[in-house]
Amino acid sequence: MTPECGALPVIVQKYGGSSLANAKLIHNAAKRICSLKDDGTDVIVVVSAMGDSTDSLIALSSAVTGEATPDAREMDNLLSTGEMVSATLMAMALNTRGYGAISLSGGQAGIKTDSVHGSARIADINTDRLRRELDNGRIVIVAGFQGLSDSGDITTLGRGASDTTAVALAVAMQAKRCEIYTDVDGIYTTDPRLTDRARKLAEIGFLEMLEMAALGAKMNPRSIELGAVYDMPIYVASSFSDEPGTLIHGGEQTMEIRKAVTGIAVDRNVGKITVRGVVDRPGIAAGLLQPLADAGISIDVVLQNTSSDGTTDFTFTVAQADVDAAAEIERNQTNVEFAEVVAGTDLAKVSIVGTGMENAPGYAARMFSTLAAAGVNIDMITTSEIRITTIIERSQVQNAVEALHDAFELEKTG
Repeated sequence: MTPECGALPVIVQKYGGSSLANAKLIHNAAKRICSLKDDGTDVIVVVSAMGDSTDSLIALSSAVTGEATPDAREMDNLLSTGEMVSATLMAMALNTRGYGAISLSGGQAGIKTDSVHGSARIADINTDRLRRELDNGRIVIVAGFQGLSDSGDITTLGRGASDTTAVALAVAMQAKRCEIYTDVDGIYTTDPRLTDRARKLAEIGFLEMLEMAALGAKMNPRSIELGAVYDMPIYVASSFSDEPGTLIHGGEQTMEIRKAVTGIAVDRNVGKITVRGVVDRPGIAAGLLQPLADAGISIDVVLQNTSSDGTTDFTFTVAQADVDAAAEIERNQTNVEFAEVVAGTDLAKVSIVGTGMENAPGYAARMFSTLAAAGVNIDMITTSEIRITTIIERSQVQNAVEALHDAFELEKTG
């Protein structure tokens, strides 16, 4: 579908919390928004909460409730206020510049969600209000990270989900593209803090970006998945400079397609649980993992080693923050017989990602030999068609990334 005949093209911009941390930065973002409006474009802006205000609200709720778990509905009501502050201040900044602007909550913008407080999913977007405001010449500022359930309650979409709000609105409004402005100036071959040879990518495909985002790159994976499903181009750039950013898209990649490995993703937030001496029988994986799913704990890499004595060691990774809870759940579960549960921390995931590796031999061998030569011990390995992931000690991340970046010549363009 395309915009109605005679309608202006729509671009959705999203500004992260670091881009809106104070009044000066809000005005800097407003200047960029006005420039886009002056180019003859209808503009919808999605905003995150200012700076660290979401963390401050969480801390305030803890101070009020003590050791008690806050009610999920009330927590969503509280956290949604952070984005509303940003939205109203941005509308004020634009109005003072002579540009008509209006701030809307997620619900006012027509964002309908399911009823799962804290991690709601967008079910539908009614665009009537948005189109009416644009037709009246206004710039529309939407509070990200939130929506409204069928019961009329405010819901939040999970941390970092303002990106998802922006892409969803771009899809619903049949926008030309979605622009994400943050404190980084694009997507790099790896974290620039780990090696000065990291190179900014001019473009990257949805599949590669989805893998990198899921593995810790600074993008919300749900937003990339939405972009891929609906073929909505996403442009990532810095709000602090005019340096060109990175285009995430599904079309032919003219610059990077020749490189089999596009980037190296790093996630330092990794813990490991090993259930030793498990009596080997059908259903042990389900028996061990279902209680974790019931508790809302996600698992990642899974490894099972079967011994000749009829027992097996079952190992999996979780987010480091979930290690203690996961270990306690496994120790208390009664579905599977086992000898002991051992928890490990201070681990990291280092992954090479690239569609060019698909159906091409040799990349795993080169990765493993490179890490061996750098003195990096591999704890666990998992792969997909376009990704090879290793679990290593967190202290070895920089050595691993530098060695892999050099081995796959990622500092060079395709």
